Amino acid sequence: MGSSTNFNTLRKKIDSLDQEILKLLNDRGDIALEIRKLKRENSVVVYDPVREKVIEKKLKELNEGPLSDDSVLKIFREIISACRSLQQPTRVAYLGPEGSYSHQASFHEFGGSAELIPVGSFEEVFEEVENGRASFGVVPVENSIEGSVTMVLDLLSRSHLRVAAELFERINHFLLSRNGNIKDIRVVASHPQAIAQCKKWINKNIPGLELLETSSTAEAAKLAYRKKNLAAIASEYSASIYKLNIIQKNIEGNSLNTTRFFVIGNQINKPTGRDRTSIVFSLKDKPGALQKAFFQPFADAKINLSKIESRPSKERPWEYLFFVDFKGHSEDKVIKSLLSKLDKSCVYLKELGSYPEGK
Repeated sequence: MGSSTNFNTLRKKIDSLDQEILKLLNDRGDIALEIRKLKRENSVVVYDPVREKVIEKKLKELNEGPLSDDSVLKIFREIISACRSLQQPTRVAYLGPEGSYSHQASFHEFGGSAELIPVGSFEEVFEEVENGRASFGVVPVENSIEGSVTMVLDLLSRSHLRVAAELFERINHFLLSRNGNIKDIRVVASHPQAIAQCKKWINKNIPGLELLETSSTAEAAKLAYRKKNLAAIASEYSASIYKLNIIQKNIEGNSLNTTRFFVIGNQINKPTGRDRTSIVFSLKDKPGALQKAFFQPFADAKINLSKIESRPSKERPWEYLFFVDFKGHSEDKVIKSLLSKLDKSCVYLKELGSYPEGK
């Protein structure tokens, strides 16, 4: 009897807290609507990765448990997503199909209240945003194992869209099937890269099974939903999308496998103090040009380069474009001065965007 009374008492406390939380959520929604009015009056963008990073940092500092920081951030990402959708419906294009790692990254950044739109190619992601059918696009730019996604770099160099944010998504491969029983599996399907990254685990645990290559990990998950003797190597997110059971978690050979994504759009971010800037440029083809016109100005300004990569220009044979990431914001005084110097020495210079450093 006493135990039952304690349960009822505690559940009443939870019910009371839920009512308070619901009221506070709607109070937050009311304030979000007031902010929408001010943003419209002052032509301020709705998606504000700078502000959202500040909120996340503050929440982690304030959190005393027992909920983990990760749990708290997941909850608040959905609250932010819901409030953002009150201010303006958010449509986000990504390379599909549903359940892809691009889909997962889009969901993690924009939450369940955004409309996430799968498209068939990187070109279509850019077109959706350029034509105003989507507010933003999410595209992968590099992977810690496979390197840069060169097609996306080429599209960035040609498009008027800017980088609004960067996201880092850990790539964890899961073995998934309809019933979750490894003994029933006869075929393992996935994208060739995912199969290669999981080959060691496959050879050790399920040697001799047929390996079927698909266009994406998400496509493999769709196949696994339709065929009971087929398992997919795909994301945990795919399991929830296609109602699959997890046979084994984290079967990739490298636990540090991470993909960097860009959020692309039309907006310009304000400085946060912890920013990164991306540019693309080309130089005259003459000895020492790269050292004199590029590396020396960066060294003189004591600016840290985090990436430099060359790509053949699509305009002229044997001419190269250089893609560069470095710390700082284009509105910082030292960066402004540097970009001005580069503009004078480069044949072509384009700022792709300044955005808060991702994690």
